[in-house]
Amino acid sequence: MKGIMNLKYVPVKLAALVLAGTVLATASACSAENKGPQVTSTATSKPNSSESGTGAPTESSTPEPGSVGTSPSATPGSGGTEAPSDPAGASPSGAATALSWKTYSDSAKTVSFDLPREWIAQSVTPEAGSLAGAVKVEVKDGGGSYVATLQTGLPPSAPVECPAGQGRPYVVISSVPLDVPHSDGPDTIDPRVVFRVIQGYKFFGSYGITNMVAGADGQSCELRNRVLGPTGKGDYSFGDVPALHAFAADEKVAPAKSFDTLDLAAKYAVHGSEFANVQRMLLSLKVNQ
Repeated sequence: MKGIMNLKYVPVKLAALVLAGTVLATASACSAENKGPQVTSTATSKPNSSESGTGAPTESSTPEPGSVGTSPSATPGSGGTEAPSDPAGASPSGAATALSWKTYSDSAKTVSFDLPREWIAQSVTPEAGSLAGAVKVEVKDGGGSYVATLQTGLPPSAPVECPAGQGRPYVVISSVPLDVPHSDGPDTIDPRVVFRVIQGYKFFGSYGITNMVAGADGQSCELRNRVLGPTGKGDYSFGDVPALHAFAADEKVAPAKSFDTLDLAAKYAVHGSEFANVQRMLLSLKVNQ
């Protein structure tokens, strides 16, 4: 196997994982060209399909989301507009619990996405070096806590080097197709909304959008929440952190997540209301390029 491989068309079988304390052991049921082992469905956690998107999401016993509420239109975030939206679609990992949703769109109408009505989306200054017309939007919940950042017009950025033996085990807990403009390459997959976990002294999790292969043989040094954009348009990202790695004990983890066990991470993604709302928001992203 050479480095990170293009597995776009290779089916991936679910592999059984055994938790022994905080040690993650992956079984050999994964394909020889896997992008990350999958957690086994249990009575309390039912992870979705693989990172490569070859399987269908596992059904959830959680009811479908209800219909939209009738609360008035929310105040627009800086530099964009927000309008009511229809939340009739089901969240693949479980029902989004927010009953009333709105749509954010930047002033130039280059991007839009849905978010719970009480959440706040605000335009901020794009990263230095971003392409002309780049957009950066920060999303916070109703209490002012950070949720995610959308960035467009990102200049090309090579992934970090991951020498043999330096990678850490990672797991794709949730992976759902996303229809956005993108570029294909030897180390890409079709765009996905994912929740992935990498093992360190704890299990660190992150949600976001990506079309980049994370690693080989279930090992990675960095899980990038980034989509390679069309030629000349720049890359874009939408998630809690641009990239996830196995944090050191003295590093700040937030806004990434940390879990004592892999099962707790799976429960967060499959049954947690926070992730259900976040996932629906990410899946609603529209990019006009």
